[in-house]
Amino acid sequence: MNVDATELTQRFRGFQPVVVDVETGGFDPKTDALLELALCIIHMDEEGWLQPGEVMVRHIHPFEGANIEAAALEFNGIRPDHPLRPAVTEDVALRELLTPVRQALRDNQCKRAVLVGHNAHFDLGFLNAAVERVGYKRNPFHPFSCFDTATLGGLAFGQTVLARAVAAAGLDWEGSRAHSAAYDTERTATLFCTICNRWRQLQSLEMD
Repeated sequence: MNVDATELTQRFRGFQPVVVDVETGGFDPKTDALLELALCIIHMDEEGWLQPGEVMVRHIHPFEGANIEAAALEFNGIRPDHPLRPAVTEDVALRELLTPVRQALRDNQCKRAVLVGHNAHFDLGFLNAAVERVGYKRNPFHPFSCFDTATLGGLAFGQTVLARAVAAAGLDWEGSRAHSAAYDTERTATLFCTICNRWRQLQSLEMD
């Protein structure tokens, strides 16, 4: 890779990184409810540094027949049946969240989005299951490739837990806001950009 490249399509071999976090009713994407889905599209400035975009989130109605474990709700604090919860169906959530991703692909001349997540295959599994359930035809994400900040955090800072990796990177972490899809997405996006930008700095120093 040319470390001086300032086009996103060159940085990740034509992939557009998009940070994703889900909150769910359990661990099985086929049977357990998808309750929250948040995305953050990664951008590159004119000097080639990565920056998180706006976090977009949707609260989601459990699909018909979905399993919801009490332990999962205790962990994430979600009340799926709360009358003031602004939830939408899975098909609406996917349409509203993935349309901006497809636009980013066009804007940045990228061929596919690649999911960035903390323990990313968990999030990718729930995203793929929702896409399959509603028959969504224009999924911009690669079906199995992803970037995992648990792995990157272990490499860069020796920490694989999100809160600890964020702290080791010198970033703020508010434990009271953790386990909401929006906050975890924002922190994961910032961590991902921090690691990638520091790697770019190191490469630049080696070339001087």
